[in-house]
Amino acid sequence: MTSLTDRKNAAIARGVGMTTQIYAERAENAEIWDAQGRRYIDFAAGIAVVNAGHRHPRVVQAVRDQLDRFTHTCHQVVPYENYVALAERLNDLVPGPGPKKTAFYTTGAEAVENAIKIARHYTGRAGIIAFSGAFHGRTFLGMSLTGKVQPYKAGFGPMMNDIWHLPFPNALHGTSQDEALAALDRLFKSDVDPARVAAIIVEPVQGEGGFYEAPAGFLQQLRQICDKYSLLLIADEVQTGFARTGRLFAMEHHGVAADLTTMAKGLGGGLPISAVTGRAEVMDSPAPGGLGGTYAGNPLAVAAAHAVLDVIADEDLCARATRLGQRLKQRLAGIAHDVPEIADIRGPGFMNAVEFNLAGSDRPNPGMANRVREQALQRNLILLTCGVYGNVIRFLAPLTIQDAVFDEALDILEAAIHAARQ
Repeated sequence: MTSLTDRKNAAIARGVGMTTQIYAERAENAEIWDAQGRRYIDFAAGIAVVNAGHRHPRVVQAVRDQLDRFTHTCHQVVPYENYVALAERLNDLVPGPGPKKTAFYTTGAEAVENAIKIARHYTGRAGIIAFSGAFHGRTFLGMSLTGKVQPYKAGFGPMMNDIWHLPFPNALHGTSQDEALAALDRLFKSDVDPARVAAIIVEPVQGEGGFYEAPAGFLQQLRQICDKYSLLLIADEVQTGFARTGRLFAMEHHGVAADLTTMAKGLGGGLPISAVTGRAEVMDSPAPGGLGGTYAGNPLAVAAAHAVLDVIADEDLCARATRLGQRLKQRLAGIAHDVPEIADIRGPGFMNAVEFNLAGSDRPNPGMANRVREQALQRNLILLTCGVYGNVIRFLAPLTIQDAVFDEALDILEAAIHAARQ
């Protein structure tokens, strides 16, 4: 009989990569079972999507209730109240003074692209500044904004113009906050007139780039520069949003309000939905019809998002994210005493990472990171790597993970790290 892997290889484009060969049959909270009944602990959460766990009962019930009413009308044709209500909630929750407005989309890349559209329309300028190591999507604009060549840009031809990249401040890799800001100053002096720039887009914690958090004060400096030159500041909270970092939005850690905030992933609890929320005058710049999409703000996904926000508030998932992250980092710190390859342990809330270098060196060790991932998978723990050098393991388990399952996962992680050194 032909295996699922053989069928996949024959039917699906090679460019759709797969981290594992696990074919999910069912999932519950932080656990996944495959077609053979094997159980796995999920430390990926669909890449920070099911922050409230797989199939949270309140999310499932909300979707079922909406399913009994209607599944699609296209909000731009026949609107519905729960879309309006979700926009009202996000306008209140996203950092920054009001008034704010929101528009919904389907994917994180769509949210980013529409934030750029809105910024360009409002300012009448074209230039966009992004950062090395950033990830903003796989569409052509998202790929052009992304600061990581492999596997996202390689072989896809010229990127879109009027996009400029700066080094992201990263002390571990030799770039200080002052050096990053100096690079911006040089950019304005040598390459692009700030009067041509519409916005700076930044992840408060880089995702694919390696889970590097913007250092204290950096985002305040960007806010001041944006104000000085009349640029918009766009916060890409697609991976950081919805309690992952110990706050509903990571920008709250920095006391900085962006003009536009993009979000997706954790908002829908497993259903596809994204959003842009921003200052009302900025959001209202495009004319009717300039924003939207056929599936944008699908009523099933909107119902799920309402339930996710309720769960985050009622179960205090921001505080739980902080507690889980502290326990994970403490365990990793203990392991590091015997594992010289561990170069750094970091991350706010439960958006954590461990970075591996060659022992006694500052050279990245992607082989070690991949071996840890493979050893963990052999022990039924799903992990993800990331980073420009591929030498980082990132941890994105559901914030609702049961304590006993979390402890089991930590034991597997420790065993995998030690096994990866042999």
